[in-house]
Amino acid sequence: MPEKLEQLKQVVEDILSQARSQGASAAEAGVSATNGIATTVRLGETETIEHNSDNGMGITVYFGQRKGSASTTDLSPEAIKQTVEAACHIARFTTDDPYSGLANAEEMLAEQPDLDLYHPWDITVDQAIDLALACETAALETDSRIQNSEGASLNTARGFHVYGNSHGFLGAYPSTRHSLSCSVLAQDGNSMQRDYWYDTSRLPEQLATPESIGKKTAERTLARLNPRKLKTRTVPVIFRSDVAPSLLRSFINAIRGSSLYRKSTFMLDKLGQQVFPEHITISENPLLAQGLGSSAYDSDGVATRARKIVENGILNSYVLDAYSSRKLGMANTGNAGGVRNLSISQSDKTFDDLLREMQTGLVVTEMMGQGVNPVTGDYSRGAAGFWVENGEIQYPVDEITIAGNLRDMFSMLSFTGNDTDNPGSIKTGSWLVEKMTIAGD
Repeated sequence: MPEKLEQLKQVVEDILSQARSQGASAAEAGVSATNGIATTVRLGETETIEHNSDNGMGITVYFGQRKGSASTTDLSPEAIKQTVEAACHIARFTTDDPYSGLANAEEMLAEQPDLDLYHPWDITVDQAIDLALACETAALETDSRIQNSEGASLNTARGFHVYGNSHGFLGAYPSTRHSLSCSVLAQDGNSMQRDYWYDTSRLPEQLATPESIGKKTAERTLARLNPRKLKTRTVPVIFRSDVAPSLLRSFINAIRGSSLYRKSTFMLDKLGQQVFPEHITISENPLLAQGLGSSAYDSDGVATRARKIVENGILNSYVLDAYSSRKLGMANTGNAGGVRNLSISQSDKTFDDLLREMQTGLVVTEMMGQGVNPVTGDYSRGAAGFWVENGEIQYPVDEITIAGNLRDMFSMLSFTGNDTDNPGSIKTGSWLVEKMTIAGD
């Protein structure tokens, strides 16, 4: 591991040196190398086995405030030389941008902590196939109505990442990611449905067992059989915890620097204002040990930090990188490359508690389409889920549309559940939104 990182560090230093020799006033470069295996089985047979080994390099150069970028997957000296030359050539023909350039030198990460992100899995292809088979078998054997499979897949990868710039910053870290997933189809009469489940982790031993993933896949699929239609109405809506992250992503996109300086967001000029109820706090923790989104520095080399983006419902901070912070005349928040390990405060209510709070309404378990207007916040998406009466799930529903406005949905967030055990770097329980329009028959 250290040897690989040292090799990539030298590559980055060589890239920056070449950029300087070609007249660049500043430059930044990132290099990555990943390798791993991916196996897929279907209906008890091995379908694919892939050994992955990928490299990537990106270089951005500045000639004053003219910028040029280029990239390659070939890390040979000749390919690197040609890529640097291409970036410099592009920069010479671009126009000056007063906001371009490296992030400020004083914002660079001073000392890199160990976030414990590297846990390689010493697993053979045969062992990977056996785990995927066990996962699919558990799903297929749950119920005779599980009649087909889209397969089960195991993936394991290790990566090495280095970023450096002409401020003298050079950051490097290794990481691993492992996942196991399954997708099956169930049939009951004329009704056929599919669903899936998965788990992912930095540590192989923290993955859920193949049997539990397969069983949950089957249970989710069976629950969707024989869906009904709904009449158009306005009711409370629960976004189950595995679909609620999409609402947080919409919120982050609305407070991202590029949306703000383009004035293309419904959250414009909301800093310091109430945008969620008082019981809601939204946090970012990029320094979380073993976190799937963890990094001590952002894509500009700026030190990341834990912070509360929303506190007691009030928007404390936007999501800015070096460019957008300059353009907006605001402080850099260290979010080049996005937010890292986002979470929302939770109540003490379980999912079943939320059903009882709602009494009558809709549980959304799947959303289709991209019907979100980032400028106005208007929200309209195809959906499927379950109809609830007297605080209990009655039957599955599909071919419906849910509609509202994100601004209203955020302000009418009555509760977030404590069911936050879904995989991924966004931690949220289910959301109970006070009311939305359900369009059906």
